[in-house]
Amino acid sequence: MAVYLAPADYIDSDHPAVTAQARQLRGDAHRGSESAKAVYYFVRDLKYEGGDFEDLEIYRASSVLAAGHGYCVGKAALCAALARAAGIPARLGFADVRNHLASPRLLAAMGTDVFAWHAYVQLFLAGRWVSVSPTFDAATCRRANVPALAFDGKHDALLQSFDGSGATMSYTKRHGTFHDVPARFLAVEMPRLYPFARDHGITRFQASSGTAAQPGGQQPGRVTDA
Repeated sequence: MAVYLAPADYIDSDHPAVTAQARQLRGDAHRGSESAKAVYYFVRDLKYEGGDFEDLEIYRASSVLAAGHGYCVGKAALCAALARAAGIPARLGFADVRNHLASPRLLAAMGTDVFAWHAYVQLFLAGRWVSVSPTFDAATCRRANVPALAFDGKHDALLQSFDGSGATMSYTKRHGTFHDVPARFLAVEMPRLYPFARDHGITRFQASSGTAAQPGGQQPGRVTDA
């Protein structure tokens, strides 16, 4: 379990700004669940904003913290980094998701409503892995007229509502769990998957991430569930 408390290149939980923020969020909490909730809500309500997939800094936790915004991968990296800095083992999960909150312009650019390599976080709490998705901030959810995703510190908070009926986003394919963001992989893979986005003038849109690019578009090595 020690590996999931260790800092990494993009989940840089030893960065001074990250450790300072983790101390502030942890406060006097003596239970992992309370610290986990504080970390989750802090990251969730940072502004959801995309970035250029070829800019590796959008995947780095300390850079997202400094910017005050990020998209799913960067926000997941920050959530994991703050959790590790607060003494909570954390890792990233990646999956392809059906994104019902995407704009018509974005759907036209991507040619699909399935967004590849969406990132979420797994926190080790009370002897088990709990999955959370701190992607969409409360202001974004209000504009979409859907509730923001709540987390009680005990149970999964993974399925974002996308309409008033209680229907949620669906995870169509899981890519496994990772100790760090595969950022260089994602910087190559995402433009490859969505080559027409730039033709529509879109270089900053919602999807997901990666680290070392592999020959032939292969996935980077992953940490399997354990």
